[in-house]
Formats: sequence, C-alpha cells, structure tokens
Amino acid sequence: MADLDGPRLEPRSGTAKQLVVFLHGYGADGNDLIDIGRAWQGLLPDAAFVSPHAPRPCGQAPVGREWFPLTFRDPNERWTGVNAAAPGLNAFLDAELKRRNLPGSKLALVGFSQGTMMSLHVGLRRAEAPAAIVGYSGMLVIPEDLEPEAFAGEIRSRPPVLLVHGDADQLIPVQALFHAAQGLSALEVPTEFHVSPGVAHGIDQEGLRHGGEFLARAFRK
Repeated sequence: MADLDGPRLEPRSGTAKQLVVFLHGYGADGNDLIDIGRAWQGLLPDAAFVSPHAPRPCGQAPVGREWFPLTFRDPNERWTGVNAAAPGLNAFLDAELKRRNLPGSKLALVGFSQGTMMSLHVGLRRAEAPAAIVGYSGMLVIPEDLEPEAFAGEIRSRPPVLLVHGDADQLIPVQALFHAAQGLSALEVPTEFHVSPGVAHGIDQEGLRHGGEFLARAFRK
C-alpha cells in the first residue's frame, strides 16, 4: 500500500504541540476537510493539521478516494474494510507524530462518514490513547454477528469521543449515532454527542463549533 499524504496546515503559534488528523469520507479526498483546520486555528493555535488522501481510488467516484470499498452486498464489508485499512493509517499517524516530535497523547482524530469509521476503529486500538476523537456522520463498525462487548478485548485505549450527526441524514441515518454511543458506553469509552437539526449528510456550523471546542478541552487536560 502506498504511503499516505495530503494537505497540511502549520500551527498558528508556530510550534506544534498537538496534531489533528482529518479522515475524509467515501469518494472525497484530503482537501475536503482541511479547511476545518483553518476554522479551528483560533481555538487550537498550537495544533498542526493534516488531512491525508485515503489509499484507494474510489470505485464510484472517478476523482475521489476511499479507505475501503463499499458494495453493500456483504454485511461485513465495513468490518473487513476498517481492518484492512488500519495498518496503513497507523503507520501514517506514527510517522506524523515522529515528524512533529509529539507523543501519541497529543493526537486527535477527526473523521467524516467513512473517515469516522476509521477514526473510531484505529483510535480505540492505539497503544497510547489519543487526546480525543471527533466523528461526524459516521458509525461504530462492529462485526455483523457480534455486540460491542464481544470484542472489548481489542480495545486498547479509551479517549473521549464526540459524535455529531444530522437528523436529516439519509445516507447514514442518525440512529447510527445512538447505536455508536451505546456501543462506546458499553466499552467504557467516555462519549458525548450532538444532533444537528435539519442537517443531512454533512457538517453545519454548530457541529463544527462543538467539534473545535471539544478538542480544545481535550488538549487542555
């Protein structure tokens, strides 16, 4: 698998004390989320931001990327997909932290849709707990025939998690947020959530504000 790369933003303060990694959704690329970093620089002046392009060309979007393919024919394809993509993402996170001379505790993962699936899967399995995970419009991926408690032994870290979802999302219904929050709570992962009224599969200004403030609080701890 090719090394990941994507657009970056340097800290407003000049010296990186935190690293925020954006993981985009299916059919997009790293450019889709990097502007969130610009919106959050006031709240996170010491944070470096990076938004890697997913490793695979998207099967259903000619110029987009995917973390893993989706056919909707295999009920376990998300589980298979997050596990297949995890090693490459972990290698990228380790390299970025090393490049910035930062410990894993100064990392935050911010995902959208398929990127949220990757953020939760990888972030909860890091040897050193990230400072926080923010997941927009996504879900917690578990095997079709297992409840979260059945794979609790895989969980190595329990960073605070914020889930944000629009209640008008028809691509990944808002029920996925409540299912994820329930699953994370069963795993003893501290979880907060925010539902954006009238928002479809996207992020509104209120959701952005919640995400930025959540990270600012997490990095202060």
